[in-house]
Amino acid sequence: MNISFDFNLPTIIKFGEGRIKSTSKIINENIPGNRVFVVTDSGIEEAGLVMPIITKLKDSGYQVEVFDEISPNPKDIECEKGRAAIREFDADMILAVGGGSVIDTAKAIALLQSHEGPVALYEGRNKAVNEMKPIIAIPTTAGTGSEVTFSAVITDTKRKFKMSMRNTGFAPKIAIIDPETTYTLPRALTASTGMDALVHAIEAFTCTMSNAFSDVWAKEAIRYIFTYLNEAVSEGTKESRHYMMLGSVMAGIAFSRSDVAAVHCMAEAVGGLYDIPHGVANSIFLPVVTEFNTEQDPARHAEIARICGLAVAGLSDIEAAGLLVSELYKLSERIGIPKLKDLHNVNPKDFDRLAEASLINGSTPSNCRKITKSDYIDLFHKAYEL
Repeated sequence: MNISFDFNLPTIIKFGEGRIKSTSKIINENIPGNRVFVVTDSGIEEAGLVMPIITKLKDSGYQVEVFDEISPNPKDIECEKGRAAIREFDADMILAVGGGSVIDTAKAIALLQSHEGPVALYEGRNKAVNEMKPIIAIPTTAGTGSEVTFSAVITDTKRKFKMSMRNTGFAPKIAIIDPETTYTLPRALTASTGMDALVHAIEAFTCTMSNAFSDVWAKEAIRYIFTYLNEAVSEGTKESRHYMMLGSVMAGIAFSRSDVAAVHCMAEAVGGLYDIPHGVANSIFLPVVTEFNTEQDPARHAEIARICGLAVAGLSDIEAAGLLVSELYKLSERIGIPKLKDLHNVNPKDFDRLAEASLINGSTPSNCRKITKSDYIDLFHKAYEL
């Protein structure tokens, strides 16, 4: 067997309770310059997470500018506003404080600071050629893993399409990962972002781009997330928040060094058309796509069932994989993941268009089972009829 793959981990990870309080010190020790462009959103500001950081930065001699015009599904027009603001401020670095939407927007703004033209010009892989200013990411949800990935997903408002950009320059220089930032996360957001992280781990492990190194991160992420997600949603204990955050960053490392697959393709399609939050969309499609994929690779899905601690002794791989699917449906129900049919504006008449958008997504070829437009249409209908 000829095994060949690349594995790049350029981000310095600072993980632990209270690490956010040392943000100014961490930046000072690792990144030159004194002009910090803070990217966040109004909800994070209202939660009181941003001002203490800004105060310490200013006390340490940093100049700070805040940009907070960001939607739950970040849009190209917001990134363009960010470009104007960061160029006027002439930032030395970007500090992103928030969930995946905030961190992805920060990546796009970093790109636009040093590149001309609309953000859509850089859709795809490795389109950016100029050096970008360093990004420091502080995630406030246990979900996207964007703090350690090379990717950014931005909505093209003209096409109503979520476009993916990949570039090694997007990888944050530093990720300050503090479980305390999630202590007050609402139940529904804990559920959808947690399932989002589980999607990342499962797709990283089962997609055609998986490799020996990404598998290690993916399997541990699955173990932590499946074990602690329900507790994080129902009780919000510190232990469960800690391990959910750990699982999320592990999942981010895994999928960005392998790929995602059909769950993401469908989620990004509905997110682009209906502006449905990414974590919610991923959560809805995980069980139905996993059920579709088990036929192609029952062994890998059976291994996931074992990692999750399901009662698979004596079962065949296909039976164990089926048990996994059943548990994913139950988990979605238990933590309150909404139904596709209950989401605003979702219309079966759009499923052909959504299937086409899913099919042209760059991660469709990575799905472990070959998938056609007709398959995508069937999966949208199945999810809608649940």
